Amino acid sequence: MNHAVLETQMSKEIFSIPEVLHGQIEEGLDLYLETGRQVAASNPRGFVTCARGTSDNAATFFKYIIETHTGLPVTSMGPSVASVYNARLKLDDFVCLTISQSGGSTDLAALQAAASRGGARTIAILNETDSPVGQQADIVLPMLAGAEIAVAATKSFVSSLFAILGFVAGYTNDNELEKELRNFPGTAAKALECDWSMADFALARASSVFAIGRGPGLAVSAEAALKLKETCRIHAEVFSAAEVLHGPVVLAEKNFAAFVFQPSDYAQESVLTAAHSMREKGADVFAITTQANTDRSLISPTTDHSLLMPVVQIIAFYRFVEALSRKLGENADAPEGLNKVTVTV
Repeated sequence: MNHAVLETQMSKEIFSIPEVLHGQIEEGLDLYLETGRQVAASNPRGFVTCARGTSDNAATFFKYIIETHTGLPVTSMGPSVASVYNARLKLDDFVCLTISQSGGSTDLAALQAAASRGGARTIAILNETDSPVGQQADIVLPMLAGAEIAVAATKSFVSSLFAILGFVAGYTNDNELEKELRNFPGTAAKALECDWSMADFALARASSVFAIGRGPGLAVSAEAALKLKETCRIHAEVFSAAEVLHGPVVLAEKNFAAFVFQPSDYAQESVLTAAHSMREKGADVFAITTQANTDRSLISPTTDHSLLMPVVQIIAFYRFVEALSRKLGENADAPEGLNKVTVTV
């Protein structure tokens, strides 16, 4: 397919993702790996994360990977704990990880500073490294995504996931993951070739959409729900494949749609069970998978490491949601009422 003419800034940024990943491999991956090794050697008691919006979805990705691969607790700490309530934190032997595209929000800087005063080591994954958050952090891991102009973050989200995986590969000494990260740009390029337009009509007519995942896949499900709202003005909610069966599944009926991010790890069976339950109730359920197993399968490329599957899926989803936004007559580059940098207190 000829992508010479890209109709939106968001589309240009999405199609630059393989190039961004190449740059991260050349300029950032060794730093991510070494930082992971250094933090592992310090034997932390656990992690707290500090983020908002899309970056908080990346923090969820970090949470599930660290907890499942190291057994250490990871908690998302609300920035208002420091910026509004001025709490004194007790975080000796913890690591505070801040994730932000701009690094400019007052509340993120406040929580990071409070965590440092409370004894935590501070690490920041940032695209704008010369920012209030970057200037305060003990260690800065650059996203290296380049300028991102479209309001909806895409390439910076993918680069933050890549940085997280590099850190985890170093922390856990996972040589296989490191190898797959170095080969990942080719897989990312294949993800941009996916055509999910078969879901256009169902999404356009849906009264609401569920984005379903589990484990690390829950993070990209949350990101998908956010992007449907931001760029298409489609109401969407994210649910764990387990939580959706504890009540929300009753909403799944005619004129209801679901995007199910099917993992390639131990959570696969529970995700398939949730998808089956929603189909039985009449919802239009689309499974994001590597193999067609229903007439509603949205195919994504395979990857040799399960931790990279959610990254592949969100790249393919970004291409889909940007195209859907244009078809619905929306302005994906500058959604009404949103700014690129959101500063909160």
